Amino acid sequence: MEVKIEIDKGSGFCFGVVKAINKAEEELSKDGILYCLGDIVHNSSEVERLGAKGLITIDRTQMQNLNNVKLLLRAHGEPPQTYEIAKRNNIEIIDATCPVVIKLQQKIKKVFDQTDSEKTSIVIFGKNGHAEVNGLVGQTNGKAIVVETEKDLDNLDFTKDIYLFSQTTKSLDHFRSVIEIIGKRISPKAHFTYYDTICRQVANRMSAIRDFASSHDIVFFVSDKKSSNGKVLYNECLHVNKSTYFINEKEDVEISMIKDAASIGICGATSTPKWLMEDVAAQIKSLL
Repeated sequence: MEVKIEIDKGSGFCFGVVKAINKAEEELSKDGILYCLGDIVHNSSEVERLGAKGLITIDRTQMQNLNNVKLLLRAHGEPPQTYEIAKRNNIEIIDATCPVVIKLQQKIKKVFDQTDSEKTSIVIFGKNGHAEVNGLVGQTNGKAIVVETEKDLDNLDFTKDIYLFSQTTKSLDHFRSVIEIIGKRISPKAHFTYYDTICRQVANRMSAIRDFASSHDIVFFVSDKKSSNGKVLYNECLHVNKSTYFINEKEDVEISMIKDAASIGICGATSTPKWLMEDVAAQIKSLL
């Protein structure tokens, strides 16, 4: 019996990550050394690949001690403080912030500059501590309130005007749910405005990946466990296909997983490189 093996065409890097990696490779081809603030993408295999080319990943503390070097800012974006440190330390910024994130940062800063923080709450629907969210909160001098779950909404003051934004990679359905709850709970005397700032390239993958997962006997979802987007998309696959395996690399595939399958699908997160999914496909073929 011939087994069908298909890699999901819609999976893999989003355009923001592609842009960041292209910029990194372009700079490395010139100088052979480039610093990056945080993992360029939430995928250890891709970080290692670029590390072998000369990309050095550092954290914020290490950045404070850097001088006269080139530093890549990844797609997630950074708070204003990062640019201030770079200027002070004569660090040349290679800015690979995703255009969607840049627009969102600008919107939040504009609202923050034009409103009274005593009477207004700027609320960000996102993951606390996530790199993108840190950059967004930075536009408000740390005053924005981050909500991860509907329960977190209990911490809001519904007598204040509320301006709601979302991390670009959050679920559209969950965001709509948050909008509905705030709309019901806000005081009649307060004003509520929300901005749909979710990246459609990412959001549209939800339904597409469900269709893909449901069309195969077994699905291998390839992602790093550090990827927030990976966890969300994996759960979408699992919801429609209980025979979905979360794997990091080709070595995680075992013959016992695939012996009864006639159709095998391979997909991944916005942080999963195509070459990694292709490696998994090659591993499955060799096992069969």
